[in-house]
Amino acid sequence: MEANAEENARKKMKKLLTGDNDSIILKEQLDHLQKRARTLTGEVSFKQEEDLRLWTTRARLANVIKRHEQLRERLTRDSDKMISERLHKEFEAARAAQTEELCIDGEQWNDGLLATIRERVHMEADIKTLPNHTGKVLDHPFSGKTTYKVGTKVICCLDGARIGIQYETSFAGDPCELYYCVLGSRSFLEKMSVREHTVPFFLPIREAENDLLSSNAKRFIDYVGEILQAYVDRREQVQLLKELYGHQIGELYHSLSYNLVEFVLEEFEW
Repeated sequence: MEANAEENARKKMKKLLTGDNDSIILKEQLDHLQKRARTLTGEVSFKQEEDLRLWTTRARLANVIKRHEQLRERLTRDSDKMISERLHKEFEAARAAQTEELCIDGEQWNDGLLATIRERVHMEADIKTLPNHTGKVLDHPFSGKTTYKVGTKVICCLDGARIGIQYETSFAGDPCELYYCVLGSRSFLEKMSVREHTVPFFLPIREAENDLLSSNAKRFIDYVGEILQAYVDRREQVQLLKELYGHQIGELYHSLSYNLVEFVLEEFEW
């Protein structure tokens, strides 16, 4: 009797242990499935949150660009337009009064020529302050009015000991805007500064003035022409892209200087 009782107890214990193992395995499988489900749900939620953040960022960027466009229009519409018109008239008057126009190429455009132009404008300003000055200095070596054509730049001697630079821009052979920059200094020996200009405010002319004008005025003049032409090129390329492929572009954003351009395609196979 006792032996049978022990045998039955062992069988019950074995059955119980076997059942526990199955339960443990089943429980582990359920836990794994639950964790996997939570992981998948989390991934979906993360992707949805990421898409939401992306579209929120895109909407904010569009709003910022819109405000910048409005700000640029307000800033440039009146003051820059007035400055541009005034400088254009001043340049036209200077070119109308010129006695010669020199076309400068290659190595002829150098620091020595720029120093000569600076000396000329200061000499003219000093002569005009002399008593009984009639506005004409017939016997002076700088009595003539000379303008200098350097590539796409026209350099004129303006009243008030100022040097004016007119920048011509173009795209695909067609002329675009004219921009102006006026340099001046109180004397020939002092460094020049930018008196006024019509360069768009978002281009780095002030940084170039601080870095280059006092140490290498010729390089400053050339650099301003380069950033203006590069800006016009980028702007016209974006306009051309919109004209040619506007029906395939859903949205297009760009910075004010067009050095950042982002667009969304409607047709992915394009």
